[in-house]
Amino acid sequence: MLKLAHVSFGLVIVCACMATTIVRSADDKVDVTGTWAVEVDLGGQQGTPTFTFKQDGEKLTGKYKGQFGETDLTGKIKGKEIEFSFEIQEGAKAVYTGTVDKDTMKGKANYADQAMGTWTGKKTPDKS
Repeated sequence: MLKLAHVSFGLVIVCACMATTIVRSADDKVDVTGTWAVEVDLGGQQGTPTFTFKQDGEKLTGKYKGQFGETDLTGKIKGKEIEFSFEIQEGAKAVYTGTVDKDTMKGKANYADQAMGTWTGKKTPDKS
């Protein structure tokens, strides 16, 4: 009987751990779809571009709007890790990498190996 109690207790612990993992996985799911206001610092030069993302699974598409005009962007998101890029001139890309935490994100920016720095972003409220 004692052995059965130990087995039952072990099963309860395993089920509780699995339930916690399932809940945590659902909480970790990030959706960046929407408009983001970003502040970029490239070695003392600041910019405030706007990014609009559409997320489909791990795939990102969208628009950059800022100092380089308006252009398409592409990227990916896996868990809380994000990477996206856009063309700043023919053959030269800006690449942003970082992490997402709910309605904020931050990371590093690399503008065609010519300028590098950091960025932070905040999701803007949906106006619908």
